[in-house]
This record gives sequence, structure tokens and C-alpha cells, in this order.
Amino acid sequence: MEKTNTQLKNPIVLFDGYCHLCDGSISFIVKKEKGSKLRFTPLQGETFKSLQASIPFNPIPDSILLYENGKWYAESGAVLRIARYLKQPYRLAYSFLIIPRFLRDFIYKLVARYRYAWFGKRSSCRMPEPHERQRFLP
Repeated sequence: MEKTNTQLKNPIVLFDGYCHLCDGSISFIVKKEKGSKLRFTPLQGETFKSLQASIPFNPIPDSILLYENGKWYAESGAVLRIARYLKQPYRLAYSFLIIPRFLRDFIYKLVARYRYAWFGKRSSCRMPEPHERQRFLP
């Protein structure tokens, strides 16, 4: 599936559609975002399959991804860059980029590894609410 220019103009957040923690995080982002710039798609969806070849690294299945201005970000880097799109005080989380990546990603990977055990797993991907549908890609 080829993405249109409109879909690629906006930053895209790619997430694990089966993960309760990820689903809760996406709901939080949608509610707290300043404006409506971000688009969302599950890693299990067609959008990810069409974009996967353009990712310059091998994304681990436990990673959230952010595609922004032609660049890919993963793990803690993606999470903290997403914070820039949120209202205050949540936007302040972006300042944690000053923490060395290896420390940020260590914590990220620990939570990612145990997210199903701690938060549970869905049997199918999240269905967006009617007011969210325009922001979710297949």
C-alpha cells in the first residue's frame, strides 16, 4: 500500500496494537496532544508493512516508532520526541533527551519486555473511537 503525501506530511506513531500499555499510551497522547498533528498506526497494520523497508534499522517488535520529517526514531527517543506534541506539563518530558540514550533505552526495554505480563495483551488491535478515526491509518 502506497501512502499519500497527506499521510506522510504528518508525523506517524507506530505502536503495538495488541498491547494494553501501548493502547493506553495512544489514548493518552490523543487526549493530551496540542493540536492534531500526529497520526497513529499499529505495527500489525498495512501502513507499517508499506513503510517497513524505509526504516534504516531493524525495529525490535517491542518498540514504539516515530516517523517525523523523513526520519525514524525508536524506543525512548520516539517516546520523548512524541512529548513535544503534548500540552504542558507533559511536553516537559522532551527534556529527558539529555539523559544518555543507553540509560533511557535500558529502562524502555525493561518495560517493553514485561509489558504483556504487567499490563496484558489484547486479542486484536485497537479500534479507534469515531472522533479519532481520521487520525488512525490502516
